[in-house]
Amino acid sequence: MTWTPYYRGDGVARDVTIAEPPPWRMFPRKPQHAQFQPPAGLIEAVNAALHLRRPMLITGPAGFGKSTVVDQVAQELKLGGVLRWHVTSRSTMRDALYRYDALARIHAQNTGDAADDIGSFLQLGPLGTALLPTDRPRALLIDEIDKSELDLPSDLLDVLERGEFEIPELTRYHASLIAVRGWESRDTHDISDGVVRCSDFPFIVMTSNGERDFPPAFLRRCVRFTMPAPTPAELTRIVRAHLGDSADGAADLIETFASRVSGGELLAIDQLLNAVLVLSGDHAPDLGERKRLADLLLRQLSRA
Repeated sequence: MTWTPYYRGDGVARDVTIAEPPPWRMFPRKPQHAQFQPPAGLIEAVNAALHLRRPMLITGPAGFGKSTVVDQVAQELKLGGVLRWHVTSRSTMRDALYRYDALARIHAQNTGDAADDIGSFLQLGPLGTALLPTDRPRALLIDEIDKSELDLPSDLLDVLERGEFEIPELTRYHASLIAVRGWESRDTHDISDGVVRCSDFPFIVMTSNGERDFPPAFLRRCVRFTMPAPTPAELTRIVRAHLGDSADGAADLIETFASRVSGGELLAIDQLLNAVLVLSGDHAPDLGERKRLADLLLRQLSRA
């Protein structure tokens, strides 16, 4: 990349052509599964989870590629689009399984706008869609599960063990077969007797930043993997996968980054990619500006 100071701080209007963004900041977002470089041990952990039909729990700092694992697996094994459930402190199991808009149904009935079709007011959530019977397992990302309220991992156990769940609104309905929309899709799926039951357990990746402990009963049902601190050689491989030959001129940045991470500093790999992109190339910043930019782009994530 050629470093160009578009903004000069002089208040003078000028015509500028802003360069193409980095590949990971192009919109619509482009998948990065081809660039992901799995650390040692991850491939074995993924294959163990696939063989055992168990969810994976991947722990590590933010920005180390935990959520990209499921994208790469889904791409390689042709599992289709990845379903995503981003967990917050307000997330509930019901939201992950299905959503029912009772108020909209009542309004439609009162105004005569719709027949009594309960399926029009139901939608499966990401986990509920992943548990639909399919010819091949679906891929599901449960992102940042350590952000959930305390009981959610335990609530998740029952569904993951049985591979099925019930929709009470449908079990009480007069018709036994109801078409319900899937997550992020207009496609409908027939639900029989109000029960969604998987035929092939989905490939599930749960990510955690290590901010809390989980119950032993939950942990023993997962294949667990902790993302290791990357070595300079691994970081070089990652930078080259994203930025090509720019890695050759970034040895000092890579060594410094690896040393800081191994020393316990909280940094993300995308920060390193940002720094290499800006500080390498035909017209890199001068020495003083380079240091200021490196300090700016490689600030610890544990500080404001």
